[in-house]
Amino acid sequence: MRRMSRRDYYEVLSVPRDASDADIKKAFRGLARDLHPDLNPDDPAAADRFKEAAEAYEVLSDPEKRGRYDRFGHDGLSGAQFHTDQFMDFGSLSDLLGAFFGEDVLFGGRAAERGRDATAAIELSFEEAAFGVEREVTFQTIGECDRCGGDGAEPGTTPERCPTCEGRGRIQRVQQTALGQFVQTLACPECRGRGSIIDTPCTTCHGAGRVAMQRTATVAVPGGIADGQRISLRGQGGAGAPGAPPGDLYVSVGVRRDERFERDGDDVVSVIDLPFTQAALGTQMTVPTLDGEERVDLPAGTQPGDVIVLRGKGVGRLRGRGRGDHRIHVNVLVPRRLTDEQRRQLEAFERDAGPDTYAGDGSLLGRIRAAFR
Repeated sequence: MRRMSRRDYYEVLSVPRDASDADIKKAFRGLARDLHPDLNPDDPAAADRFKEAAEAYEVLSDPEKRGRYDRFGHDGLSGAQFHTDQFMDFGSLSDLLGAFFGEDVLFGGRAAERGRDATAAIELSFEEAAFGVEREVTFQTIGECDRCGGDGAEPGTTPERCPTCEGRGRIQRVQQTALGQFVQTLACPECRGRGSIIDTPCTTCHGAGRVAMQRTATVAVPGGIADGQRISLRGQGGAGAPGAPPGDLYVSVGVRRDERFERDGDDVVSVIDLPFTQAALGTQMTVPTLDGEERVDLPAGTQPGDVIVLRGKGVGRLRGRGRGDHRIHVNVLVPRRLTDEQRRQLEAFERDAGPDTYAGDGSLLGRIRAAFR
């Protein structure tokens, strides 16, 4: 066969010159996935690039050929026979990768069909999301047929062992290539991987062993979960083909809005409205928290935007211990409507006030800057 390119073989596979056999195999496997004609039916050049990669792999995976190539380059391979067309003779890309690199390197190989994943959704209150809760969810999925117990045969009859694969559900195919003899393990075409032949199919599932059904599962929702996250329940999805594992169940979580609280990571944020007189004189207020009502002290001279922190009163940490904090932001209410008497009292207060009346611990801009440090 004529060589298609004089490009350096290491460059073709994008591996260093000291690449290990495993690195070379991995590089070619990736190129095979990208360039194989099965995946590029509309790109005629893909076949040539695939053959180029196959030629590079044929040389670099053979210790003798690689040694000659490393010493003399392409000239060291003069007269060598290449067999890259044999890489094209496999019926599909999965056949090729299965033969050369093992049965399960692409799209799960030829194993019996795994069950499909199922989905469900739940809606939680703010508190349930914060602390965690158990919920039951009902969802549609594929489950084992109750009538036949999943074997696909009508009750009273027994599936017969497949004579082709002798009950294994698998057969082996030997492929002779330029690189030696490769053995593929494939699903038995006679029994389709079941290992048995059903002469009298179940009248409910028609021999499939699986039927559409509605199921219920209990979901343990961890404290600290957020709106939009998902919980996976391994093996709770659809039933697989005989001998194959079931799929998983994915539960989407929605959290209802709470007018009292907002969430910031593991912290709870709320706002209290404080009349300006109480802000000046100090007071006590009862505020809602995730743990119920709690009294907080607001010292005299409380300023707009001050934050009171209740440690450990926030949301449970999803990946850790303890809880976040509850941050209460103070909104000082300034009167918009005054009676004549109230106005006279405030004007009298203003005349008596001096620089010390409003002396604080720094400017508002300074406090904002400090908050960002």
